[in-house]
Amino acid sequence: MNKNYIAGEWLDGVSINRNINPSNLDDVVGEYARADTSQAELAVDAAFDAQPGWACLSAERRGDALDRIGSEILARKEELGFLLSREEGKTLAEGIGEVTRAGRVFKFFAGEALRLSGERLANIRPGVEAEVRREPEGVVGIITPWNFPIAIPAWKIAPALAYGNSVVFKPADLVPGSAWALAEIIVRAGQLPAGVFNLVMGPGSQVGNVLAKNPKVKALTFTGSTQTGRSVGMECMSRGAKVQLEMGGKNPLIILNDADLDLAVEVAVQGAFYSTGQRCTASSRFIVESAIHDRFVQAVIERLSGMTVDDAVKAGTDIGPVVSASQLDQDCDYIDIAKREGGKLAFGGDRVERATRGYYLTPALIVDTENHMRINREEVFGPVASVVRARDYEDALRLANDTEFGLSSGICTTSLKYASDFKARSTAGMVMVNVPTAGVDYNAPFGGRKASSYGAREQGPFAREFYTAIKTTYTQA
Repeated sequence: MNKNYIAGEWLDGVSINRNINPSNLDDVVGEYARADTSQAELAVDAAFDAQPGWACLSAERRGDALDRIGSEILARKEELGFLLSREEGKTLAEGIGEVTRAGRVFKFFAGEALRLSGERLANIRPGVEAEVRREPEGVVGIITPWNFPIAIPAWKIAPALAYGNSVVFKPADLVPGSAWALAEIIVRAGQLPAGVFNLVMGPGSQVGNVLAKNPKVKALTFTGSTQTGRSVGMECMSRGAKVQLEMGGKNPLIILNDADLDLAVEVAVQGAFYSTGQRCTASSRFIVESAIHDRFVQAVIERLSGMTVDDAVKAGTDIGPVVSASQLDQDCDYIDIAKREGGKLAFGGDRVERATRGYYLTPALIVDTENHMRINREEVFGPVASVVRARDYEDALRLANDTEFGLSSGICTTSLKYASDFKARSTAGMVMVNVPTAGVDYNAPFGGRKASSYGAREQGPFAREFYTAIKTTYTQA
């Protein structure tokens, strides 16, 4: 059994979590310890005690540790990518790509550890010098989702450690394998002092609750559902802890009449259906201008009809299984709701069988929808996309912005005028022109607006805003 890592030791949990392969329900990926409230408290105490010593180490020492971690991740990308795809269900190419990104994130923040700087301000009072410093927050709680089981932990853990914080990491119960493998690399390759990094696998109702409520946790970063995120945020804010929330999305992709049709179809399919559509940045609403609408829909159907849904690690698979039985039920329920409300299922949406028992669903395209329908208001989080017809650009922009969410948005057009206008007027935190809504870079800020995100941005140099505290000092010369 794979154990939790608390206060420098690998410890048994209070129960065992059997990790099942969604491509093959007869395949047990592994057994992983589950912690309870008392073990989560122990981890927080260890992190609290260890953090001051870690922060006092030189930035070079911290950077070197992160660089070693990144190097091992990259050296083992095929092995770790296979594990990731086996437990989460994204294709092997996507799994290896995600692991590669995780390794590069650690190497990026190895450099950022050395680039952290402050400011010296111009004198206002004669003889008094003012300086602005950045210091670590202290203990950082990290709660991550199941859909990117190594990349999201990497882009939270790496900056936390780079800037001198200690970490208590709670991964999603559904995907403990990738989290445990990452933790083992961090512990060994980073050679961190005991207590600086802690892995506490277990249910959110216990482990997550401790991270949200314990006063020793000075900052908490969470990625997951909107409902849970809001609850976590309220707990943290009630005690004055810093909080960062990445939650849901209902991301629009506008297709204008002047778009390159082949490019638009590829952008739409990549953004909506790859990674089985299980991305908060997925294009779940295609908003299509009238003159190109029918041609676009037919071209997407033709593209989807040539895609293979099968075992995630099997050669030739384009779309792997849905991650779990409950997620599969949710996807199918939303397809049924869309049909009852007047939408037409133009392609897919079928549960299918393969050589191994798994949670297989053909990608679903729903047409004749209106923006007020639930399929266009609520996040499905699966290989399901809807099409809304727009009269013109202004109508398309209105529809795109008509959502409580604001994570990512996109437009396909050959018009510089419309591209520039959309970048200015879209109410999303990330705006894409002729590229999929789901593609982001690790050296650029990640995050949304409205109900999608709360707090400072993730990734890139902007990560320092969450993981560091600003201190202003005055000195009489």
